[in-house]
Amino acid sequence: MIRRTGDVEHLLRTEAPQVLGALVRRFGHFDIAEDAVQEALLAASRTWPVDGVPDNPRSWLIRIGYRRMVDLLRTDQARRRREQEAGMTELAMQEPARRAHPPQETDDSLALLLLCCHPALSATSQVALTLRAVGGLTTAEIGHAYGTTENTMGTRISRAKQQLTRAGARFTPPTEADRDSRMAAVMQVLYLIFNEGYTASTGAQLARVDLTGEAIRLTRMLHHALPADTEVTGLLALMLLTEARRPARTGGDDELVPLDEQDRTRWDLDLIHEGTELIDSVWNLREVGLYQLQAAIAAVHATAATPEQTDWPQIAALYLWLERLNPTAPVRLSRVVAVARAYGPGRGLALLDDLNCRYRLDQEPLTRQRERAVRAHLLQMTGDAAGAARLYREAATLTGNQVEQRYLLDRADRLG
Repeated sequence: MIRRTGDVEHLLRTEAPQVLGALVRRFGHFDIAEDAVQEALLAASRTWPVDGVPDNPRSWLIRIGYRRMVDLLRTDQARRRREQEAGMTELAMQEPARRAHPPQETDDSLALLLLCCHPALSATSQVALTLRAVGGLTTAEIGHAYGTTENTMGTRISRAKQQLTRAGARFTPPTEADRDSRMAAVMQVLYLIFNEGYTASTGAQLARVDLTGEAIRLTRMLHHALPADTEVTGLLALMLLTEARRPARTGGDDELVPLDEQDRTRWDLDLIHEGTELIDSVWNLREVGLYQLQAAIAAVHATAATPEQTDWPQIAALYLWLERLNPTAPVRLSRVVAVARAYGPGRGLALLDDLNCRYRLDQEPLTRQRERAVRAHLLQMTGDAAGAARLYREAATLTGNQVEQRYLLDRADRLG
């Protein structure tokens, strides 16, 4: 029987979304349900390390959360009745608690993800609410991950919950009409969480393993709920293949190590094997989507035994395909690098100049840093050391990640 505090904490974080989903499905009232879940988790954290984890921990948590939910709803109902003498809308729980039965145990992962990624919320609010309600991260942890204070993040999450209430969001599966758009929002949120963890936008560390790990866990959960969804499969494959390289991305002094210089024996072969099997299983099933294409690119990198064996022409072709489906600045800049590696830096610079003329990648605040770094890399490939050094230094001033900043400055210093 589990009694170790670390094991109990992991179990509670895993079960918390399911308990929250059960209560929201039964009662609605997202805010109150989350309070009830927190109290159930607190009760478990106090008793389980001493008495051991019960045989069915989820049912135990749901039962305690249910009882607390009944108390909180009665308190809220009484308050509302005091404030309004008439016209009060009855709450969901009208029958006495002694005759009511706790919600049945079921898997509410998908419904809870869909609720947190409701279209009424901004992308930032969707990410924050997903990490809080489904991921089980504390408000302080989420604020730290995104470079803001606990109070600021708490306000953002509170407002997101209020927006859900005003929008009349329901804890129900998507309809056939809105399924694709709702699932696209869920996958985008999970991808945003993973990317922030893989290369943190601010801070002294290159990556935040807590965020990448949570994104992978949630995507596994989504894949379990929708095993036939090829884009969900592609997203999970992409995360696994990308995460497989993380151990080799930094050296002993936490300096950034570029892909070509990484010790590939440090790559996680289990994740590579799992990721390639996933993308291979869906590649030819139907029209290929964004995440499948990105997973395919990651698989080409991951299966090259040496940098010289990387199939850059194939990667360049995949990026062209991806750009047609998702014409964003990061995709365009990645295609520039792939073209330069496949066909020479001159071709890469010509493509970059053309993209700048059409899309102003070198002028937009969100893309200027990456554009400067890519151009510096291409100039270095041509032998223009002075031009490359100048641009590496300029790119360093435009990033908030200290590891990335040190890497760019070091490249500049080596070039003189």
